[in-house]
Amino acid sequence: MCFHGGKRRVFNRLGGDSTAPTDSSKNQKVCYHWRAGKCNRYPCRFLHGELPDPSTAAAATANGSGSLKRFSDDSGFSGPVAKRGPNYKNKNTWVRSKTDQKVCTDWMQGQCTHGDGCKFLHSWSLGEGFALLNHLDGHQEFVTGICWPGSDTVYSGSRDGAVRAWNSSSGECVGVANVGGEVGCMFSEGPWVFVGIPDAVKAWNTQTNSDLSLSGPVGQVYALATSDDLLLAGSQDGTILAWKFNAFITNNNFEAVPSLKGHTRAVVSLVVSLAAGAQNRVYSGSVDHSIKVWSLDTLQCLQTLTEHTDVVMSLLCWEQFLLSCSLDQTIKVWIGTNDGGVEVTHTRSEEHGLLVLRGMHDMESKPVLLCVCNDNSVRLYDLPSFSERGKIFAKQDIRAIAVGPDRSGLFFTGDGTGFKVCKWAEAEAEAEAEAIATSS
Repeated sequence: MCFHGGKRRVFNRLGGDSTAPTDSSKNQKVCYHWRAGKCNRYPCRFLHGELPDPSTAAAATANGSGSLKRFSDDSGFSGPVAKRGPNYKNKNTWVRSKTDQKVCTDWMQGQCTHGDGCKFLHSWSLGEGFALLNHLDGHQEFVTGICWPGSDTVYSGSRDGAVRAWNSSSGECVGVANVGGEVGCMFSEGPWVFVGIPDAVKAWNTQTNSDLSLSGPVGQVYALATSDDLLLAGSQDGTILAWKFNAFITNNNFEAVPSLKGHTRAVVSLVVSLAAGAQNRVYSGSVDHSIKVWSLDTLQCLQTLTEHTDVVMSLLCWEQFLLSCSLDQTIKVWIGTNDGGVEVTHTRSEEHGLLVLRGMHDMESKPVLLCVCNDNSVRLYDLPSFSERGKIFAKQDIRAIAVGPDRSGLFFTGDGTGFKVCKWAEAEAEAEAEAIATSS
């Protein structure tokens, strides 16, 4: 994969300060400029969101209405998220309720004339403990894949047929490669970067700078995954192609093995189980509304799950659970049964169709679920409670999301022709921000 050096310079540093004060305590102050729709600070030390009424919050805690309801099973997954206090009325007498927490479309275009009287958010994010560091732009079409193979370079792929390389310290685009077709997905394993395009998978070794094209898929490749010694590719015709390879040997030996066949329509999501005792399984989600469970030892289908009623867009393995999301507006949590099968233990309903799931830990090692919705937003949830941590908004559809290396706290959300760079704040930084806000 030949990269041509790029000249575009991004001035905000990718690894810059991310200590955004987002404390929700009673001493936190709301940003005056944000209320006027004019705040341009990233991060801002003040809150970009209205505070709940302390008296109503205390009352909710006292009477139990503010507590999370848990299921009677032992899964740890909770029911509906507890609601905050009633509407908060500010000095200008307008009311912001939880249902009003949508970004102002006129503000996005720089055309809102309501100022602090606008009932919608004038901010690209809402929530606690994370900051938006940067937005890297340069593609001509939607970003459909992002990966960071542990080097000093982040890669993004787009429907424009280009893969861009970005310096992870400066945010500068350092190269552009044309892969010969629309990028459907990206995945990295060891030094390898894999790119799904129509009728092929492009494989590029970032250490040796060697590349090759793996043929066999029919139509667009929408999903990629790897096990210890296997590369898997979900294609438009419903087939899952497979190649044996060793990610940590620098040769280019990829040996085709029998395909996994059973889906009747395109395979759009793949994940290999990392749970103890179940490393030999792969799960696939399809436009045919089903999830199939496959043995990686025999490459045979073990079970077909049909609880979703629309396209199964994304799959995620977390501890002993499998999480799935669909255009049917649900997230389902699955758990293993005594007979070796898989069954639903919890279903969470959302207001919109769901596109992508990713999991990571914040800087306090708490598990967080990143969930892309088809209303141009990303929801951030604590696991296993599903309590909401925040939202990230975009002008256009978000088609890709990726997380950085462990303990980096970084994650990326692809929207439109670029992607946002976000980071969880250190606990010490949040405490310092709180002290600053309190003393101001």
